[in-house]
Amino acid sequence: MRELSVVITVLNERENIAPLITAIREALVGIDFEVVFVDDGSGDGTQKEICKYADERIILVELRKNYGQSTAMTAGIDHTSGTYLALLDGDLQNDPSDIPFMLQKLKDEDWDVVAGNRKNRQDGVFLRKVPSKIANALIRRMTGVYIKDYGCTLKVFKREIAEDLGIYGELHRFIPVLAKLQGANITQVDVKHHARMFGKSKYGLSRTFKVMADLITMVFFRKYIQKPMHLFGTLGFISLAFGILINFYLLVLKILGQDIWGKPILILGLIFLFGGIQLITIGILAEISIRTYFEGTNRKTYQVRRIFNGQEETN
Repeated sequence: MRELSVVITVLNERENIAPLITAIREALVGIDFEVVFVDDGSGDGTQKEICKYADERIILVELRKNYGQSTAMTAGIDHTSGTYLALLDGDLQNDPSDIPFMLQKLKDEDWDVVAGNRKNRQDGVFLRKVPSKIANALIRRMTGVYIKDYGCTLKVFKREIAEDLGIYGELHRFIPVLAKLQGANITQVDVKHHARMFGKSKYGLSRTFKVMADLITMVFFRKYIQKPMHLFGTLGFISLAFGILINFYLLVLKILGQDIWGKPILILGLIFLFGGIQLITIGILAEISIRTYFEGTNRKTYQVRRIFNGQEETN
């Protein structure tokens, strides 16, 4: 088992591979490390470029198609052997020279996760920085996990935390929240950030809606993952109570001889009544699903085409 495994997910980053590997080798002198590149369906020859430098320290995990960054990260973590793990972007915007300090801080102060904070971020103001600041503030407020920069990939973990993150869908943006769900102690440090030199960014304003959708998932996981009935049941009983009160009021009017048919309040009462029943039912089904989630199999969400470590290839 090596001391440190660095997981790097790449998609069409051919020009960045050589300088990135050089920077990693220079930065991690004196550390027993390995680098696990996960190619997430590149079409520009990124795989061949990695294979040029692959050896006992540089490993390529090539996925069959583009699964997305979260699944690629999971694949990378699954193929590591280090006591500690680091996540790093493949676009040269993160600086590998920050890793030794973060690793030492994690070991000396016994943190479970050390997250990077891009203090002087080298990105566009209106398309990247402003939306990111708004998203970070919203995530902190709604999840209660106070990390300044959720968008910084550079993080160092203890192995047991990284292995149990459960990064599905596109939840890589919420890794600190996922770690906190395990009871992890998290700190953050300022790290360097560089402007992109080669290739094109994979991010844009279009991801805003995905982040919002994933945020709802994270709020649910953070507060109700082990007790979904507390959410759906509470909302259901409130709705049911309103429905019963409205329909009781209409029943009294009917007894007094008034015509209640066609009144908007009758429709509202029925919506509350049936909505409450539905929410309670969803709560019960969610409880069953959560038990299946915790007691389910270890089936993977991805398929690996091959693993190449410079010496031999396995399928």
